[in-house]
Amino acid sequence: MTSTVVPASFSLRKPDIRPANPNFSSGPCAKRPGWTIEVLSGALLGRSHRSPEGRERLKEVIDRSARVLEMPENWRLGIVPGSDTGAVEMALWSLLGSCPVDVLAFESFSATWANDITAQLGVDARVLTADYGQLPDLAAVDWSRDVVLAWNGTTSGVRFPDDAAIPTEHDGLVICDATSAAFAMDLPWGKLDVVTWSWQKALGGEAAHGMLALSPRAVARLESGPAPRPLPKVFRLTSKEKLIEGIFKGDTINTPSMLCVEDATDSLKWAENVGGLAALKARSQANLAVLTKWEAASDWATFLAENADIRSGTSVCFRITAPWFVALEPDTRMKAAKQIARLLNDEGVAFDIASYRDAPPGLRIWCGATIEVSDVEALLPWLDWAEAVVRAGFTD
Repeated sequence: MTSTVVPASFSLRKPDIRPANPNFSSGPCAKRPGWTIEVLSGALLGRSHRSPEGRERLKEVIDRSARVLEMPENWRLGIVPGSDTGAVEMALWSLLGSCPVDVLAFESFSATWANDITAQLGVDARVLTADYGQLPDLAAVDWSRDVVLAWNGTTSGVRFPDDAAIPTEHDGLVICDATSAAFAMDLPWGKLDVVTWSWQKALGGEAAHGMLALSPRAVARLESGPAPRPLPKVFRLTSKEKLIEGIFKGDTINTPSMLCVEDATDSLKWAENVGGLAALKARSQANLAVLTKWEAASDWATFLAENADIRSGTSVCFRITAPWFVALEPDTRMKAAKQIARLLNDEGVAFDIASYRDAPPGLRIWCGATIEVSDVEALLPWLDWAEAVVRAGFTD
């Protein structure tokens, strides 16, 4: 990576305090506080995941996840391949097609689901869109149709405000991508039918494993007849029109990493020890509060989600609004924003906080529960320092 050159005329002193943990990436996210490689020493390595011991450890991840998330007992939860993407695609391919669909597209990943539904599955669908930093018009959603939504837009810093827009009784299924919301926000289980997430987001687990949660209504849809289309093996949730119950008891469709299973179990135990879901939400909100106070006083950065009611507390996104930046050509603005992120990376104070490639140029700072509020506080002077350095390079 090319380092940012500090202009010779620049004299602003670097901040004295650095974040103890500079990992503010929005995925994979920071490990839980106190994590060391030794927590993996008991991993079931060199053993089959289908052994009684392997199944037991996989089932432990399922059971602990359901408890921490306060999931209803009549839901099924399973470990599936392909991270959150695999879990979402499994739901879309297995469930959609029997009725029309409304899909909410307001950032990169939700736009991907919209494209898959319309271009790949060819389902009768309406795509309700919004610009980055906004939500589609929720009043326009037809809940008699199947509805596909992201509870939190990982690339836009926008979240569903609450469950008020979703009627308690709805004819269609509600499929919710919750990968950057689970373990940090309330999820209205009574109004959702499919919920997905991945290990590497809010609890800082390792990649490639997804979680798929199904309501009784979703199970009934799966068992109502043959799949609406041919399905590859990694998407099949039923056999002879009956749910494959083993997937939700510790069996997996393909081979999982038992090293990652050990890591996921460690993060779940930590979540339980700090106080469960309520404590995880409080930690994330405390981090957001620090950034909110800083943003209110900033003369160069603004939340991408201007409406606080829909502002994410995990993937917190900023756009750069300083006059020097706005005056640049679009391509140059992108380069300048990346220079700010690169400078912070080179200083070792914040890794991987450039905005997502499809998002407006700016910064994206992960503030989930594994992030310490003291590290967010230590980061703030560095943000101002890096902006000043890059500004000097463009205005000197």
